[in-house]
Formats: sequence, C-alpha cells, structure tokens
Amino acid sequence: MTGPRKLSRIEVFPTLDSTSLEAKRRAALGEAGPLWIIALKQTAGYGRRGSEWLQEEGDIAATFLFRAQAPAERLPQLSFVAALALTEAIARFAPRAPLALKWPNDVLANGAKLAGLLLELVDAGPLVALGAGVNIVSAPKGVAYPTARLIDFMREPPPAPRAFVEALDETFEFRRRQWANEGFAPIRADWLDRAAGRGQRLRVNTPAGAVEGVFEDLDLSGALILNSDGERRAVAAGAVAPPPARSH
Repeated sequence: MTGPRKLSRIEVFPTLDSTSLEAKRRAALGEAGPLWIIALKQTAGYGRRGSEWLQEEGDIAATFLFRAQAPAERLPQLSFVAALALTEAIARFAPRAPLALKWPNDVLANGAKLAGLLLELVDAGPLVALGAGVNIVSAPKGVAYPTARLIDFMREPPPAPRAFVEALDETFEFRRRQWANEGFAPIRADWLDRAAGRGQRLRVNTPAGAVEGVFEDLDLSGALILNSDGERRAVAAGAVAPPPARSH
C-alpha cells in the first residue's frame, strides 16, 4: 500500500519579472521539473498572446515546469486538463463560488474572470511551462474582460500563494493521471459540464477576424464548435468576447 503522493517541488520568490520566463530560464539550464515557481510580485507578467497580466500582492502568479509525457498532437488538451484542475483547486477554498469555464482556459466567477492559464511548450515540447494566475485579493480594472476576486466568495481568510499552489498541484496531478489513463473524453465531458455560454451565441475574436455563432460543442482537439446560422464551424484559436452589457 502506497502513501500519499509527494508534492512537486515549490520555490517562492519575493519578486520576479515573470514566473513563465523564470521557468524557461531554468529549462535552458537543464531543469526538467516537476517544479512550481511562485512570485509574490511580478514586474513583467504576461498572459495569452502576450497580454499583460496584472497582479497585486496576495494574488497567485505561478508556473509549473514539467515533462508532459504525451505526443505533441495531444499537448493542446492540457489546457483543458489544467482548467479543470484550477477550478477544483479554487473550489477547495471557495466551495460556494459560482464557477464556470470560459474557452479555452479561463475560470469565471459570476461571469467575471477569476483566473487564467498559459500553456507554453519549452525545448520543442518535451517540457511544458504552465502558467496560472488567480485574482485572490484584486480585480484588475481596465482590462478586456470583467474580473472577479476570490476573497469575495470566501468566508475564511484567503490562502497564501504556497498553500493554494499545493492544492493546485494535487488537483492537476489527479486530472493529468485521468487524462493519461483514460484519454481526453472524460476531460472534455467534465469541461463541457462547466462551460460558460454553452447553448448561447458567442463572439470569438480570432487571428483571422471575429466569428459569431451558438456554442454547441468542443471537438477532440479542443476546438470550439459554433453553429453560425446553420453552419458548424470549428474555432481552434481565439478569445471569447465579453457578453454585451445588460440594459437597465
């Protein structure tokens, strides 16, 4: 009988330019993980498509460097694996929070962005740098999508960054094992159960322009399936636009 799994290594820094950049620097020096890098403050944090990631002291900024041990064509599925794990880690600290998943890898609370992920391949893919940012104490203003913060859904004091990452390490390990043993199907099903906007008309800003349609499904590659006036379209990359403001 085996005991509980040992946590991945965790290193906490008072300040870094970016946890993702630090993970890449470590990889260049031969580090292969599994290693979580946490910054209590970032001076040059970034998200998807190079967008700025804003963080206040007390928020989570962490990157997990690890070997994916999967074929390159399956690696995009890790975004959905990680999104489920992040949602489950958040729920440990705020079990009553109304959480949902925004395609491809953001966590919403009450329709506002609470957390985001950034999946980057390092060294041609043998290694993965998975960045995670969670708004614990701040809800950044002046950003493209409405934001939320975790403390507004908690009765207890907010978790310290290390404590949160320890929980995330456990949930991500569980979901990665499920993905490795059972494939993408159960991940896809659980993700769709939590998906924001399913059955609703969405606008997705893609590199080729905006696409609109009713969100119907997620295909086996992780592409968003939209019904655009009777035509099913697969959107492989893009950002879901904020819902229109409600009139009063």
